[in-house]
Amino acid sequence: MKKRGNIKIMLSLIGLVKPLIGIMTAAVTMGVLGFICSEFITIFGGYALLNVLDHDTPIGMKSIFVCVLVFAALRAVLRYGEQSCNHFIAFRLLAIIRDKVFKALRRLCPAKLEGRDKGDLISVITSDIELLEVFYAHTISPICIAVIMSVIMSLFIGSYSAVLGIIAAAAYACVGIAVPIAISKKSGDLGNEVRTLSGELSAFVLDSLRGLDEIIQYGSGKDRLAKLDMHTDSLSARQEKMSRNIGFNSAITECAILIFDMIMLAASTVLYKNGAVGFDGVVIPLIAMMSSFGPVVALANLGTTLQGTLASGNRVLDILEESPVTEEITDGISTEFTGALADNIEFSYGGEKILDGLSLEIEQGKITGIIGKSGSGKSTLLKLLMRFWSVGSGEIKISGENIERINTSDLRDIESFVTQDTQLFHDTIENNIRIAKLDASRSEIEAACKKASVHDFIMSLPNGYDTQVGELGETLSGGERQRIGLARAFLHSADLMLLDEPTSNLDSLNEAIILGSLYKNADNKTVVLVSHRESAMRICDRIYSVQNGRRS
Repeated sequence: MKKRGNIKIMLSLIGLVKPLIGIMTAAVTMGVLGFICSEFITIFGGYALLNVLDHDTPIGMKSIFVCVLVFAALRAVLRYGEQSCNHFIAFRLLAIIRDKVFKALRRLCPAKLEGRDKGDLISVITSDIELLEVFYAHTISPICIAVIMSVIMSLFIGSYSAVLGIIAAAAYACVGIAVPIAISKKSGDLGNEVRTLSGELSAFVLDSLRGLDEIIQYGSGKDRLAKLDMHTDSLSARQEKMSRNIGFNSAITECAILIFDMIMLAASTVLYKNGAVGFDGVVIPLIAMMSSFGPVVALANLGTTLQGTLASGNRVLDILEESPVTEEITDGISTEFTGALADNIEFSYGGEKILDGLSLEIEQGKITGIIGKSGSGKSTLLKLLMRFWSVGSGEIKISGENIERINTSDLRDIESFVTQDTQLFHDTIENNIRIAKLDASRSEIEAACKKASVHDFIMSLPNGYDTQVGELGETLSGGERQRIGLARAFLHSADLMLLDEPTSNLDSLNEAIILGSLYKNADNKTVVLVSHRESAMRICDRIYSVQNGRRS
């Protein structure tokens, strides 16, 4: 995780408000006016008291009564308007941020997301983004309102005496700035720790749910439960510490308010005895001071509550600001497929050399086989052809053009990639296949399934193509998922089909059926077939053997 200061996180998050700056201004304006109404209702009470005691006031009792009623009504309307604007901004921005995050994930995958805990990613996309609602609805506007109201009230109190105005300004600065900064420093990196531990807990739970069958089979439930308790206890300890900090923050804030109220009372009394102010200079400044801490108290509370929010913001910014391994090419060239070439390519991952000077040619309209043991670099080569990663040295060419010069969208249209672990979504079989061509008709989908020899199986199901496959395709066997993946490739109808172990989960009979269907229905397509099985190579026009990243 990239380390950012709280100020930098806040500025980055505030930058996202630019499209809604007009609504934010309206929220702040209504918030300020609402607090003025609220505070002056109390101040009018002070004027009423002075009237009863026969002191001169700038406003009469009847006018005070009317103003109190009007300001009370206005306060309700303005408060509603402020909160409506703030929450509109918050939820609108959450939608914008989610859209940005999903676009960022699309840019980063698959290279930057391989090996990352999916449960932690889910935590970022859900709870971390949701926590930003606190920042947008209850932080930006309150900060602006607190600053403006502190200036207004300091000037109002200062109109009775400059000394009292300075005391008020010092009180607001202490409660609204010094206290939250001190509490924030005391909390340290606690917010980041809570969010990180929360993400780790989500990842552990998701991992446990996916491996539930194995946990039950091998009787490792107690061990897994003990580790879950360890994760939970660690998170609970951090959350308990954060709760204590919140309580400590509240106590310090209330003490500071009480002390400054007493200072205001003492100072105004001394000024009154010295004839520097009248009796109203004691009553009104004191009442104004005591009733005006609402905006800065909201800031004081941010010293602890904002820690978790900013930690969530930091995790979201990690994704938004992450640079992909390979940038999407939009200003390159378009090309028709006429063959592919890997020329003396080298590639390393995590410091380990995977491919070392590998060269091979993929002829148009032919089935090219690549055979080798697991870990020899076969699957990596297909990912390089898809430009999921860029080669370290050497080059890959499509139709005579370096793959780094071809538009990414054109490259995806040229190629179909079937992995050995076909990903299925929690949807119907038809929709799982349709993702290869969103406007495909049912007849086109059925034709693709017939080519993949999976149509008869689908029709044997009670709901046919409308059958739900379950989460991660759990209701289907590995072989059935592979055939659906192959049906996607046929539906996509790309010129170059890259098949990574397409029969690894099939028995000999079904492998023969799939290979026969592939050979029969290639339709002059160019196919690269990767497998560790020699039996899969019998339909290939040309075979390359790869061992330890080199041709053997």
